[in-house]
Amino acid sequence: MAQDIKRQGNISRKTKETAIDVAIDLDGTGASAIDTGIGFFDHMLDQLARHSLMDIDLKAKGDLHIDTHHTVEDCGWALGSAFAQAIGDRSGICRYGSFDLAMDEALSRVALDVSGRPFLVWRVDMPIPRLGEMDTEVFREFFQAFSQAAGITLHIENSYGVNAHHIIESCFKAVARALRIAITIDPREAGRVPSTKGVLGGSM
Repeated sequence: MAQDIKRQGNISRKTKETAIDVAIDLDGTGASAIDTGIGFFDHMLDQLARHSLMDIDLKAKGDLHIDTHHTVEDCGWALGSAFAQAIGDRSGICRYGSFDLAMDEALSRVALDVSGRPFLVWRVDMPIPRLGEMDTEVFREFFQAFSQAAGITLHIENSYGVNAHHIIESCFKAVARALRIAITIDPREAGRVPSTKGVLGGSM
């Protein structure tokens, strides 16, 4: 892949429950402009951008009078779709990434494959049912939607931790760092798709 190709994606996703606009630049500096109406979730998406070095601009309006589920899940779909658009045929990338991330007493581990074959393994037990205004179960729904739309095999595991804030933030940061490794252009690939099949995704 030529270095001057812009790896950017733009998605507008509107349903009866949410309206979301996302712009992403895989080769950014980690800049972000996030507004979902959910303070803690905004903080996590800021962390995702900063530690992956992807620029993310995401604005969402959702039915928060019901709960946070639709907004968080649909942000995953929209962000994943923008990522898939930006990554294109995945030629030249390192493809795989993994990272162990410590945050105070919490340790989380992520391994992923930007394969075009979506799958999520989520081994994170939260010690409390709510974190700020969010039900903690919706974090899994975000990563499920993101991995499906982005075409990423994504394994997230929290090995241990006590503080729920630290546990989930360590997961987001570990995902970010693993993505940063996986989407990096490998000059030795010389623009090839990193697969013996010559393509990535599905059963091809």
